Amino acid sequence: MKSTALMKAGDERISVHRRDRRLPTLLLFAALLACSIASAQTMYKYRGDDGEWIFSDRPPDDGQSAEVRAGSSRIRKGELVIEDSFTGSSIRFVARNRFFAPMEVGLIIDALDGIDYPHPDEDRVWVVSPRDELRLFDLPATGNAPPSVQYRYVYLPGDPDANPDEGVSYRAPFSVGLSFPITQAYPDSATHLTRDSMHAVDIAMPVGTDIVAARSGIVFDVSSTNFRGGPDADQYADLANIVRILHDDGTFALYAHLNWNSIRVNPGDRVRAGEYIADSGNTGFSSGPHLHFAVQRNLGMRVESIPVTFRGSGDSTISPQRGLSLTAYQ
Repeated sequence: MKSTALMKAGDERISVHRRDRRLPTLLLFAALLACSIASAQTMYKYRGDDGEWIFSDRPPDDGQSAEVRAGSSRIRKGELVIEDSFTGSSIRFVARNRFFAPMEVGLIIDALDGIDYPHPDEDRVWVVSPRDELRLFDLPATGNAPPSVQYRYVYLPGDPDANPDEGVSYRAPFSVGLSFPITQAYPDSATHLTRDSMHAVDIAMPVGTDIVAARSGIVFDVSSTNFRGGPDADQYADLANIVRILHDDGTFALYAHLNWNSIRVNPGDRVRAGEYIADSGNTGFSSGPHLHFAVQRNLGMRVESIPVTFRGSGDSTISPQRGLSLTAYQ
């Protein structure tokens, strides 16, 4: 695999770091992706005068009953960092994974001085277990001058060696008995044009609809504080509130466009199918209120969505199609 393969790894983040070689320090740390902490207050959910749902950090003034949802005081986002240190005779690279999911990481060396680096044109790729660290390799120093290194890395969720279960059907990700129209589904899609979204399903629903887990798993990624949305991809693509849940077979589900500050799960939480996780919204790149749901897997430095079917009545299953009204069953 060449460096260009890592640079095209998908929609995940690439972290770049360079240090001035003139500095006397020999500790060259990879750039950290900020570990953000988002405050979450008590939320009140109630009906307005016209029957619309209202979400507020204050109870209704008219004394009507309201649903109270008190979330955790903080949401800590995961991160993966590569750190390097000079041991006296070599530079050692260590990856530290603070996600509650395995992460595949690839390292690209851009520049070296005073270091022996065999096979410089090859990319190096590893899988780091959840909440673990991995010693990647040591590069021996070759001269008397302090060595230096410049590098980049990209990481993606999931283990490419995982074996997804076959024949899995998913619970519709909203309350039992409700029905909502599917507005995008493979192959009839307008915006699901990349591998990670090709088999995603868009379900139109009012802002504030209860979103539940479609399958049991461990929450490993959350974004909860975005409040803007619109149809301009360049302006809003990175502003969707999301929850990502790792399933026991190594696949993971993405729930996107969630409502501002409504997420009530944290990384590390194990959730059951049907358990409330957030309210639907209209954040990020979105032309109207809906839920973007996708099941994904890592196929080796690329994330791809996979086809899904939903549970129907009895033992039946439902294949998502644009224009179909999807009903939630247990």
